[in-house]
Amino acid sequence: MKKSVRFSLIFMALLMLLSNFAIFAKTYQSYTYSLGGYPMASPDGFTIEKTLTYTDMGMRDDFNDPRDIFVDKNMNVYVVDGGLNKVFVFSEYLNYKFEISEFVNNEGVEDSLTGPSGVFVTDKYIYVADTENNRIVLFDLKGNFVKIFSEPESVLFPEGHIYRPVALAVDNAGQVYVVSSTTYIGVIVLDKNGAFQNVIGAQTGTASVVQLIWSSLASGERKTRVTYTPTEYNNISIDEEGFFYVTSTSVDEGAQYGALTSKDNTYAPVKKLNASGTDILARNGFWGPYGEVRIGTYSRDASAPSGVSKIIDAAAGPYGTWSIIDERRSRVYTYDSEGNCLFIFGEKGMKKGNLQSIEGIVYQGERMLLLDKMAKSITVCNRTEYGDLLMTALQHNNERRYDLAVEDWETILQRNSNFDAAYIGIGDSYYRAGDWDNAMKYYKYAYDLNGYSEAFKLWRQDWLSKYIIVVPIVFIIVVWIGLKFFTYAAKVNKAASVKAGKKTYWEELLFGYHLIVHPFDGFWDLKHEKRGSVRAATTFIVLTIAAFTYQSVGQSYLYNPSASHSSIIIQIVSIFVPIMLWVTANWCLTTLFEGEGKFKDIYIAVGYSTVPLPLFIIPATLLTHVSTTSESGFISMLVSFGWTWVALLVFCGMMITHDYSLFKNFITCIGTIVGMAFIMFLAILFSTLVVKMVSFISNIVTELTYRM
Repeated sequence: MKKSVRFSLIFMALLMLLSNFAIFAKTYQSYTYSLGGYPMASPDGFTIEKTLTYTDMGMRDDFNDPRDIFVDKNMNVYVVDGGLNKVFVFSEYLNYKFEISEFVNNEGVEDSLTGPSGVFVTDKYIYVADTENNRIVLFDLKGNFVKIFSEPESVLFPEGHIYRPVALAVDNAGQVYVVSSTTYIGVIVLDKNGAFQNVIGAQTGTASVVQLIWSSLASGERKTRVTYTPTEYNNISIDEEGFFYVTSTSVDEGAQYGALTSKDNTYAPVKKLNASGTDILARNGFWGPYGEVRIGTYSRDASAPSGVSKIIDAAAGPYGTWSIIDERRSRVYTYDSEGNCLFIFGEKGMKKGNLQSIEGIVYQGERMLLLDKMAKSITVCNRTEYGDLLMTALQHNNERRYDLAVEDWETILQRNSNFDAAYIGIGDSYYRAGDWDNAMKYYKYAYDLNGYSEAFKLWRQDWLSKYIIVVPIVFIIVVWIGLKFFTYAAKVNKAASVKAGKKTYWEELLFGYHLIVHPFDGFWDLKHEKRGSVRAATTFIVLTIAAFTYQSVGQSYLYNPSASHSSIIIQIVSIFVPIMLWVTANWCLTTLFEGEGKFKDIYIAVGYSTVPLPLFIIPATLLTHVSTTSESGFISMLVSFGWTWVALLVFCGMMITHDYSLFKNFITCIGTIVGMAFIMFLAILFSTLVVKMVSFISNIVTELTYRM
């Protein structure tokens, strides 16, 4: 008895150490993975040419609170100053022309702008978002008053709604799209006469932690008061095709980071809306096109900004490109039409070439203008030679001159070999030319899974058209081998069932294939007829470990693009430790509840239950080499079916081994899972205690060594 207790204590301690090692291994694996996947840095597409203040532009007064900047079709520049209550108009070369502030309204009364925040200019009118007066004021191109769009009325607005227009855009039909800072139901659409039309593109609401807690605790009528209010937009701009870029800074940071990693548009801080309000923004890059990826502080300067980007404006550029600005870092991010990051530039600071507090962005032909609120200046940025090459490549791509586009992309790669969009561009050209092998090669360089999958799909079609006869032959051979094996296993198992004495190792192994299809008879014979053994059960566990190891290293590029894998040690710990936790917890529990199975019986039953896993994991891994991403559901179904089969076998095995009823076995299995969690808790507690003891002893030894 004492020997048995001693063995149990030693085994429990060993199991605790293995459990803790499994936790450490999984944590380490997750941590190393989380460091990967960041896009490589690229040369700047723009460089700062000059920064202009009010004296440089010929103004009489300095800016006070610049809020928005716009460039019309004649390259004239408009700046809205909410502090001075003015709209300043400059020439193409940023020379002061005139300003708009006071006017006589349509009732013949002297009027003025109060706290304007946005401006938009068409071929006929200058539209000003007169924020504090809750209206939009129209002027002609010379600054003469035309008319006022008063606050719109609609039953769609909630009770007590306040109309505060801060940004606007106008389409070719004259419809006005207004962003109100206090309107969370979406972008307000007015017709060309200022009458309310509808509301489009409402953001999805997010709830704070306090709201979630209150929702879980509240009940009845109070519970209904916990609402998930949609977030409002803060800016809007329009591209040449009539699509709108809208931005928002009121999205919860956690939700925004989730959108950044998942590339989902539910809580996206920037969207591209069509006229009906549907988000059509492409998000095919490594990350969602929402600004900064490294949200932590990666600088020796502890005061460096951290957190997700605070996106306050967007601007449409040439050839489908578009840019956003991050107020938190005063940085500009530019993307192509597919959401691939092209280049990033800008830095918050007081030094020359830095931006103090970026407020607005707009394109002026090939130049980019940035409005700096704190510096009260306009920064002029010119495209670099690298940027020119990039735009030329995008132009050739849009014009379907793919041979020239390939040359452009190859030139770009000579300057920046880490630029994924260049590899994708070359891959697209080969794809359109029908060269699937080269297309897949370049898509692989850029980790473009969608492009690679489409090229592979067409390559597979070509291969099948040439070697279609191979598929049925291989299928017939595999099925024939499988049938022969199971026929042979059935013959051996039948002979072994009437054989007296101890079974051979080979007979014990082949019995596993009888057990998985006849579980009730199989587990009964496994225990009472001694048809299995510890060595055979361990063999099946080893085969399972080998199958998962092969899955880790043997999947195709589409299913493991980063070529990540787990070591054999990690696989052993990941599989063997949960099995031993189950066996130990089940044995401890069933000993108290009249279970007939011994520790050895439970281990053998669980070991034999793992037989289906290699039969599904290995074929599923092989199939990844002939499947596309759209067919991944079938691969997952195979693996899930294997796990389901194993779970049913374990459940059946425990019931037969302990001679339990169905209900009692179900309760025992639930208790076993709880026991596994308890053992894990003890393992963590024990390991923590050991670490503290070792640290304490180490400190004492160090102190004594120092004193002596």
